[in-house]
Amino acid sequence: MPENVLEAERAHLAVSRAALRAMREHAQSLSADAAGDWVSQQVLQGLLDQRVAALADHPDTPLFFGRLDHTARDDLPSTVYVGRRHVHDEGGRPLVIDWRAPVSRAFYQASPADPMGVALRRRFGYQGGELTAYEDEPLDGRELGRSRLLTEEIERPRTGPMRDIVATIQPDQDEIVRADLGVTVCVQGAPGTGKTAVGLHRAAYLLFTHREKLSRSGVTIVGPNRAFLAYISSVLPALGEVKVDQTTVGGILGDHAHPEDPAVAAVKGDARMAEVVRRALWLHVTKPVEGLLFTKGVNRYRVPDYEVREIVASLRGTTRYGPGRNTLAQRLAHAVLVQMERRGESPDDRVQDAVARSKPVKTVLDAVWPKLTPEQVLFRLLSDAEFLAKAARSDLSPEEQQLILWRKPYKSHRSAKWTAADAALLDEIGDLIERTPSQGHIVVDEAQDLSAMQLRALGRRCRNGTATVLGDLAQGTTPWSARSWKTVLDHLGQPSGEVVELTMGFRVPREILDFAARLLPSVAPELAPPRSLRSGAGSLSVRREADVAAALPGAVRQSLAREGSIGVIAADAALPALAAALEAAGVPHTVLGPDSTGHDRVLLVPATLAKGLEYDHVIVAEPAEIAEAEERGLARLYVVLTRAVTSLTILHNRELPEELR
Repeated sequence: MPENVLEAERAHLAVSRAALRAMREHAQSLSADAAGDWVSQQVLQGLLDQRVAALADHPDTPLFFGRLDHTARDDLPSTVYVGRRHVHDEGGRPLVIDWRAPVSRAFYQASPADPMGVALRRRFGYQGGELTAYEDEPLDGRELGRSRLLTEEIERPRTGPMRDIVATIQPDQDEIVRADLGVTVCVQGAPGTGKTAVGLHRAAYLLFTHREKLSRSGVTIVGPNRAFLAYISSVLPALGEVKVDQTTVGGILGDHAHPEDPAVAAVKGDARMAEVVRRALWLHVTKPVEGLLFTKGVNRYRVPDYEVREIVASLRGTTRYGPGRNTLAQRLAHAVLVQMERRGESPDDRVQDAVARSKPVKTVLDAVWPKLTPEQVLFRLLSDAEFLAKAARSDLSPEEQQLILWRKPYKSHRSAKWTAADAALLDEIGDLIERTPSQGHIVVDEAQDLSAMQLRALGRRCRNGTATVLGDLAQGTTPWSARSWKTVLDHLGQPSGEVVELTMGFRVPREILDFAARLLPSVAPELAPPRSLRSGAGSLSVRREADVAAALPGAVRQSLAREGSIGVIAADAALPALAAALEAAGVPHTVLGPDSTGHDRVLLVPATLAKGLEYDHVIVAEPAEIAEAEERGLARLYVVLTRAVTSLTILHNRELPEELR
């Protein structure tokens, strides 16, 4: 009987939860005192703390969500429960298998045509953390209908931060998640296809599969803003991965946020600037006009100017600037030691180091190969028109040089107010001076909005590793937005990366997606219109109002009568008036800011922060204002219209953009 089956599965869930508690209590009982010295104790304690955190139970989420019954085979266990983490009993018998384990792959990939040794796949339904239902799929060749439990889980309303999708990963998503560590994968994903979740689950999979290697080299998630990071912050911890850096490009390069004309930022972000700043750095290396005179007691040792020039010429451009300066000091010292040896002396390495650190050598270094910081180089480049022209040569037109040149130069590099575009240039110069450390893997979301110089900066962080690149060319909203993923991968330093496309949406209703897709011929004509498995009849409402702000409280109250999160999205400049209207009507709400967590029921969202977020019910106020607010306003509007996963209400007084009429 089904009830008997449910009771048996609930009993297994209770046993599994008890075993997980025992595993966590055992980890808590372990002591780092066994390590020999204090440093080793601290390292071991850190690892134990991570282990305890990874074993935390989340009672509102299912410990396991699936079961596989295998055909009679010696190489496969008869029954496997698939869940978020591995759980075993006191005797070491596995009660739940981690979804990332090889044996779990069949839960996502097995089909009637290729059962992969599975006779029966069972899916479980939950309410909170309580097991409430199950659904069996026999893989005996019969055609399978659409899973009701799978559909309900995908379409379930949500509030708060993003959830993991381990129970609903689709076969094409699973292929991306389980791609090998040595492969850079670029995912072109239409709205609602789960590309962000795929990227996060890929990070979790790689950490599970290559734990030792990646624990040393590191994994970093790079998102577009802090609001987005707050939205995704719970996913990896729920999967047991508590030690993954999650940051923004600004967090990596420095949060330089001085405002700048987009036209100026576009030139600074262009790939040509890499060669410009390289020349700017090496222009500081000059031809020596004097030789080196080193005195030791009554002995004088002279390295003539032509020999110094030969040494400088041999080093210039063949090494990074910082090591090159150090090598020059050693080469000059070596030339002095050669003369010492010719005079019958026997100098050793200590003498050479002393000569390299001496004042005469330092004087030559400062004159020929001065010590520099990235800020000093960029300050000179942006404040000195003659120097900029020498560095730019023909890479930048005279008009472009004038555009990026500071109109009112700062007094020094210490007082300069750097912009986000400057941050990428500073990082480029910094890598030319000293090599940037590389990580094992980075996940870059909304990559289509990054400039070439920002991509180069991120590429340096994975030059010895790989990347997962996520985005949608149709959602590019910056003047420098990418038009080709090949170009993005080239700038990232991963030209052999594989580009895969996700076009089937699971969460955004078809009616909403079709409406938003009317903008595609204008914003990304090369992309095929996205598709959705959700019919969503009645999910779209377009209302013309005499006063949009006055109509907003009523629209919000209608959405509050339904389950799920609510996002009111409008042009950034319109937010104060809309917030005042909600305040006057007594409708509780929170205005989403760049640093806010955004976990409240009703959020007032600036259009520029909407990317990557989703809400069950979205109310868009005056789409025409969003479309007109920036150069790629129609692309921004496409982003805004595809944030809804249950209903979309459009309130407008002005005419809708022509593409939507």
